[in-house]
Amino acid sequence: MAGGSHAPVERMASRCTPATARATLAFEIVGYSLHKGIRAGKFIQSRRFSVGGHEWCIRYCPNGLPMVDINKDYLSVSLELLSKRAEDVPVLFDLRLINRATRLSSSLNYCLESPLVLSSLDPSKDTFAMGTMKKSDLEKSALLQDDCLMIECDLTVIKEPLVDQPVEVQMPPSNLSDNLGKLLETGEEADVIFKVKGEVFIAHKIVLAMRSPVFKAQLYGPMRDKTSRKITVKDMQPAVFKALLHFIYMDSLPSMEDLDDDENKEMVKHLLVAADRYAIERLKMICEGILCRSLDVESVATMLALADQHQCSRLKDACVEFVASSNRMDDVVATQGYAHLKRSCPAVLVDIYERVTKSRKT
Repeated sequence: MAGGSHAPVERMASRCTPATARATLAFEIVGYSLHKGIRAGKFIQSRRFSVGGHEWCIRYCPNGLPMVDINKDYLSVSLELLSKRAEDVPVLFDLRLINRATRLSSSLNYCLESPLVLSSLDPSKDTFAMGTMKKSDLEKSALLQDDCLMIECDLTVIKEPLVDQPVEVQMPPSNLSDNLGKLLETGEEADVIFKVKGEVFIAHKIVLAMRSPVFKAQLYGPMRDKTSRKITVKDMQPAVFKALLHFIYMDSLPSMEDLDDDENKEMVKHLLVAADRYAIERLKMICEGILCRSLDVESVATMLALADQHQCSRLKDACVEFVASSNRMDDVVATQGYAHLKRSCPAVLVDIYERVTKSRKT
């Protein structure tokens, strides 16, 4: 029509978005030097991980390539697709060795842009992605820590694309812990004062009661002192109480970078005792996990006594297993901690001797 507009009055659109599933797979090799004796081509396999509707594992071959008696000067690590399905599985990955303490890492193989297609049933495609490193280079590096090797793989599984999905609004991360931490730091509206060996800490009763049933009973229970805002905490160091408050408000451990390894371990032990005292189970479990990963011959007996005293079943089992494995019993008996354990927790020794006897028979 002359003079009329032919511009469309409505714009219609559609969107195709790739659907992905992401996870970091971790496989810790404890006793790296002991595994070097495994014959060439033999591999060690992690547990199965489920990502993107498929089963995966990490395989570690201390000498050469899996199933092949070559390249014995190298170790190899591979990401393996275990699911047996007649479909291709496109993935992005970064397979690396990492030092957990320093976060120093070295990628052995990666594919971060164009996906690698794996398949368990198509003979023209691989079921794995592999990386290698010369053992002499690894042993000169800082990637080995306490004779432990940590393998990680950032895995992204690309699934069938989604069409016409609504656009999601990117939500900012929660800042609740930051806000509570600032409340602790400023002391604004604080309504209770703690004295710990001469040092003073101010806090908020409602936050303490929310996080600890012991604090709740102390601050709001029938036996509370309604006239006093000051509470004296006995049998605890100020630094430990400060760290306890940090966890109560922020749900995380404070930074301990200024402490050496022994001081760090001692702080965690004291925090475990404090967590048990105030019935903060999450903090107690976190401390248990840290101590389970830091066992050694000199401290394991002391740690076992601590676990028994504070009903830490995971830590107790880890200590007993540590003593029973690798014929460490004689070395542990020679430590000062064992004498204390023998006096304070004689029943625990029965578990150790039973486990040691069982391991020697097998």
